[in-house]
Amino acid sequence: MSQNLLLRNGRVIDPSQGLDTPADVRVREGCIAEIGTSFSPESGETVIDCTDCWVTPGLVDVHVHLREPGQSYKETLQTGGEAAVAGGFTTICCMPNTDPPLDSPTLVREIRQRAERESPVRVYVVSALTVGMKGEQLCDYWALKEAGAVACSDDAFPIQNAEVIRRAMLACQAYELPVITHCEDKSLSAGGSMHRSEVSAHLGLNGIPASSETVQIARNTLLAMETGCHLHIQHLSTAMGLELVRFFKARGARLTCEVAPHHLLLSHEACEGYNTDAKMNPPLRTNEDRLALAGGVLDGTIDCIATDHAPHARFEKERTFDEAPFGIVGLETALGSMLLWNQGQVLPMEPMCLIDLMSTRPARLLSLPAGTLAVGTPADIAVIDPHARWVVDPTQFRSKSRNTPFAGWELVGRVRYTMVGGEVVYRGD
Repeated sequence: MSQNLLLRNGRVIDPSQGLDTPADVRVREGCIAEIGTSFSPESGETVIDCTDCWVTPGLVDVHVHLREPGQSYKETLQTGGEAAVAGGFTTICCMPNTDPPLDSPTLVREIRQRAERESPVRVYVVSALTVGMKGEQLCDYWALKEAGAVACSDDAFPIQNAEVIRRAMLACQAYELPVITHCEDKSLSAGGSMHRSEVSAHLGLNGIPASSETVQIARNTLLAMETGCHLHIQHLSTAMGLELVRFFKARGARLTCEVAPHHLLLSHEACEGYNTDAKMNPPLRTNEDRLALAGGVLDGTIDCIATDHAPHARFEKERTFDEAPFGIVGLETALGSMLLWNQGQVLPMEPMCLIDLMSTRPARLLSLPAGTLAVGTPADIAVIDPHARWVVDPTQFRSKSRNTPFAGWELVGRVRYTMVGGEVVYRGD
């Protein structure tokens, strides 16, 4: 239940209003009531001391796997939501590669309705692009949008047939639905389990070449330009892919892209020792790719940060490297890892830019009612201590799964409070 709150003495950072100033925030009946200085507590208000903390719009993640229906042993709407609010996220978008896939209006409605009851976070649905995510028959996009889908994607099962995705883009453009793509040419990546390099050769593992990403970035963006569709590229991982994004954006493509924290902080060398917690798709690439992506974040080419939170059970990750599934969890480490990454830059981003990448811009990207502290909007708020240092202990995760490459890392910055609609849904230590 929402409370009347007074958040005092914080540094209010709201990119949607260009606001970065010491201020108090008053919350009434679940909404932002006013922002100002030296407010006195009113009758019935709960006061939260935000000294030395940032008060920001709740973080927004447009790329999360909640595993329901069908794989609740890995994650659920509830546990995924609890992981999200522990990481400062108040709005997330769930991916459709579930069992069965989210390819029908009935399933989209069911997930939305269940999330309202079971999850502490706001959950939006990205529906499938093709029936069964088989890359063949198009879905009924109008019906999916009416049911609440905010975008369409075949995610980890990217459409290989160019004519199929062209027709999908044409139809989605007619209904103003963004198309979200995992760019991977399966004929180039088939059988691979990590980036193709001297490291994969040393480990005796089949590699996934950078070209498997870049070929589909080029193809998909050309088709998006032909159809007028808004194309969003997931988890960019290569320097050449970034250059292609720059090239097409300069030519007017309706193109956006994301990068995950793990592709900014880690390289393929993390797979040494057959570490399956560093196995993901797209794979960790070279240090040169990592540095290029950092440049893309700092110069604004990359539009937002997204976690690609992909939970797996421990027994699945304890298989051989070839047999283990791709993916890592990321909701609870995203903020701390991004603040750590930012500290390592020669010219670090201002906090306003970081919050923009993790809240305001992803919300705008999919036209979500989030990423702002504007008066009258729902009080979805993160209170962040940017100076706190903490060691990642996966056994303490609120997610059902523990598959992270950051175990034992000391990260920077921790969430003290998360509020959704004026209700405190998370309190840090």
